[in-house]
Amino acid sequence: MGIFSRRQSAVIDPTTPAGTGAPDTAAAPPSVALDPAFQALTGLWAIDRAHSRIGFSVRHAMVTTVRGAFADYDSALYFDGARPSESRAELVVRVASVDTGVEQRDAHIIGPDFFDARRYPDMTFRSTSTSHEGGGSFRMTGDLTIRDITRPVHLQLDYLGSVLDPFGYERAGFDGTTTIDRTEWGLAYNQRLKTGGAMVSEKIRLQFDISAIRSVS
Repeated sequence: MGIFSRRQSAVIDPTTPAGTGAPDTAAAPPSVALDPAFQALTGLWAIDRAHSRIGFSVRHAMVTTVRGAFADYDSALYFDGARPSESRAELVVRVASVDTGVEQRDAHIIGPDFFDARRYPDMTFRSTSTSHEGGGSFRMTGDLTIRDITRPVHLQLDYLGSVLDPFGYERAGFDGTTTIDRTEWGLAYNQRLKTGGAMVSEKIRLQFDISAIRSVS
């Protein structure tokens, strides 16, 4: 499956293998059966932003959870339903588009204590490998870059189904999640609580709620 944003026509060349090593042309292991219906999904897809969310959640003051999302991003995803190992993705997020529902908090997040958006405007994810784990579950490994620091992450990607909508568009749904330690990307700002613990958790859960429409180009 390929997801391309409406702002960008081609982030990934579907003829170019992901990563820098030799292409992995092997099919899924015999013990992990692929649904034949996946083959019909092979190709490029475009994110429907109106029905998608690139978001995150983090514990605040040890007692509650703050949630936010990024409104401005470009992305590309190519899905190979017969050989999932050849599927690949790229996501480029403008961190200044963060929205947690509180303007003052958003200004702090994009400031020097966290993303420092003026110096590092983009956060990127580029996949390096994909594997089928059974059913509609896939594991995508890739390089996440924040503040010019690149580290590997593992994304759990679940296929939710596909449908032909009333407007004639072929639509597919996916949920993706991963948890990172923000300090590994230089997002180390914090305040300690008198009762113990931190004001902002170091663990961040990234969430990708994707509604994709098959690309006609």
